[in-house]
Amino acid sequence: MRLPFGCLLALVFTSPPVPAADTPALVPIKVEKGILYSTAGGEKLLLDMAAPVEGGPYPAVLLLHGGAWSLGSRSELSRAGRDKDGKPTPSMIETVAARGYVAVTASYRLAPKFKFPAQIEDARTAVRFLRANAKKYNLNPDKIAAGGFSAGGHLALLLGMADKDSFENKEYPEQSSRVQCVISFFGPADLSLYAASEGLVDAYMVPWLGKACKTDRETFKKASPIEYVTKDDPPVLMIHGTADFVVPIIHSERMLKKLIDAGVSAELVTVKGEGHGWIGPVATKTTEDAIKFLDEQLKGKK
Repeated sequence: MRLPFGCLLALVFTSPPVPAADTPALVPIKVEKGILYSTAGGEKLLLDMAAPVEGGPYPAVLLLHGGAWSLGSRSELSRAGRDKDGKPTPSMIETVAARGYVAVTASYRLAPKFKFPAQIEDARTAVRFLRANAKKYNLNPDKIAAGGFSAGGHLALLLGMADKDSFENKEYPEQSSRVQCVISFFGPADLSLYAASEGLVDAYMVPWLGKACKTDRETFKKASPIEYVTKDDPPVLMIHGTADFVVPIIHSERMLKKLIDAGVSAELVTVKGEGHGWIGPVATKTTEDAIKFLDEQLKGKK
């Protein structure tokens, strides 16, 4: 599979789907930003959180930003946006929290300074941090989901698929990093598909995976969620545009087959004609798809 080099920039500068201005807010929420959850490699790792004001404890959702594992920020998911008509929209974590969740977006270490597996190690630490502080943040430690966009979707899938002894560090060792379900918005699942794309490998894979990825296909396998699928994996929802030339939908199609063959509950929502991200009514629809999945998996709602 060879990708036109011009389209590769979208892997870096993609944005998550933007909820519409009329996204329902069912419960009052509060937002707290800049919470320190870890220090790794000399980097302070922070998270932003939106949560219902009253009630609980609530299920939690960890959301991970995109940016080719080398750029991007958690703020993409915690700052207000605008829809195609210029109307203000709530941030992604505010949208999710208003539906009865503790919604969190976390920073993680970025390439090229930090090579794989630093990014997934940080994601796992964030989950353990949430469990260790469940009472403080009024969340249910037995009901935690992971979701992400593009590279963040890849990390969410890897977080859900990799076994408990993979990619762990020593913080909060008494806590589990296992999640109860996973949502991937157009996340790469099988990195071996990029091995023949020389421009992409040089620009993005080498800074993240190291030079070995140019000669050793095992490096791609080690970082590919599809390689870790087993029958005891949590339920997975993937949402993917049919016209995505950056992370082609074959990633999610292959992942779906691997999950179903293993006996894992999995679903792929295809978004006809959309590329690597979308806005407006389509974003409203896919956001609702994601929240419905969360309700089913974490709240038992059908």
